[in-house]
Formats: sequence, C-alpha cells, structure tokens
Amino acid sequence: MEDNIYVDSLFLAHLSRIIYLSNYVLIGVLTIELNKRQNKILQIVKNNGPITGEKIAEQLNLTRATLRPDLAILTMAGYLDARPRVGYFYTGKSSTQLLSESIKKFYVKDFQSLPSLIKEDVSVYEAITKMFLDDVGTLFIMNQANELVGVCSRKDLLRATMGGQDVHATPVNIIMTRMPNIAVVFPDDLLLYAANLLIDREIDSLPVVTQKGSAFEVTGRITKTTITRAFVALIEDE
Repeated sequence: MEDNIYVDSLFLAHLSRIIYLSNYVLIGVLTIELNKRQNKILQIVKNNGPITGEKIAEQLNLTRATLRPDLAILTMAGYLDARPRVGYFYTGKSSTQLLSESIKKFYVKDFQSLPSLIKEDVSVYEAITKMFLDDVGTLFIMNQANELVGVCSRKDLLRATMGGQDVHATPVNIIMTRMPNIAVVFPDDLLLYAANLLIDREIDSLPVVTQKGSAFEVTGRITKTTITRAFVALIEDE
C-alpha cells in the first residue's frame, strides 16, 4: 500500500494488535478515540475515494509523512482500505459493523468447556458434592443411555436443602429442570446466539449438545465466563 510501506516498523509492530470497538480503536489494553484529523481523513476519503495519501495531505495542508501514522491506524482498524496505484477508499462500514463482523467469527465449538455430568438417579447430596468438587454452577443430568434429561443449578440444590428434604435419599431427578424445558446450543452455533440465550433465559450455563436420535448427548458447556473469555480474546485480538 502506497503509504503504509513507509511507516516505521516499530510503529507497525504496536499496531499489529489493533482492534476496534464502537468509536474507539483499542491498542493492546489502551483505548484511544479517533482524533479530529483522523475523522477529517475519513470524511475526505468518503467524499473523494479512491484517493492517494498525497492528495489527502494536500487537502489538509500537511505533508504525507505527517499523515502516515493516522492512515495506518485507520487502515488497520478497518475504516479504510488501500490498493497499490489506486489509493485509499472508505470501506463503508461503521465501527459497530466492524465489531459485529469480528464477533460473528466466534463459534460455540471454539470456546466450549468440559461439562459436569451426573446420572439422574444419584442423590441430591451427591449432586451437591459433585458441584463443589467441579467448582461449577450447573450440572447436566443424564439417563443410563447418556442422553440429556435435565439440568440442576445451585438454586435447585439450595431449594432442596432448605426445603427440609432428605438430601441423601432424594434423587436429583426430583428437583431438576426437565427436558424439553432446557435451552441447548450446538457446536456450530454462533457464540452470539448462545450469549443471547443466556440473557433471554436468565441462566448461567448452556449445554453444548449433538443430536442422538430424538435425544441429545452433552459434549460441552457455555457459561457467562465463556462469554467473558471470548470478549477478552476479541480485545487482545487472539
């Protein structure tokens, strides 16, 4: 690209981890808002693109060298694109659209973690122990054919304990939420879809499943922590 090849290599090294969010450009963990000159450059390219860096500099009464860092930021952040012997042109995408495109590259299968599974005939006490040892907030309940039949949350176990039930004698299938009242996701679903399910259902965890005839086999889980991890990955451009 005409101007980018002249940009100091150290500067580009810092820019290599740029991502975009709303009207901001994030570099590593630093957040900077586009400055007035960068916004002017965007407007010039919108109105006149494709346009060379030299022509942009002329309109701003600046040297091309002065604009190189700004053009590099705008190009690597996705606001502008450039072609040799053609110049810069506006991508036509807002910063929100650019962020949306990045999020839509995240799939459940890339972020799912191991599920915590128990059989439906185990006691509530055993379920409490399993939840404590696995350090999770949700257990997925399976039948003898390893098919998903229910979900048990911290609230379910707490309710059973406070309700005076004999936790050693009561099977977990008495207190669990049963199929088909369980939201599930598949490995090829977008992570954004899973996040919306967590919000809409007001739950902390989703089972990741594969079809097993008319039933489901649990292969993973997606939690609120998963969504946080994906957000961090986006920020760090991993």
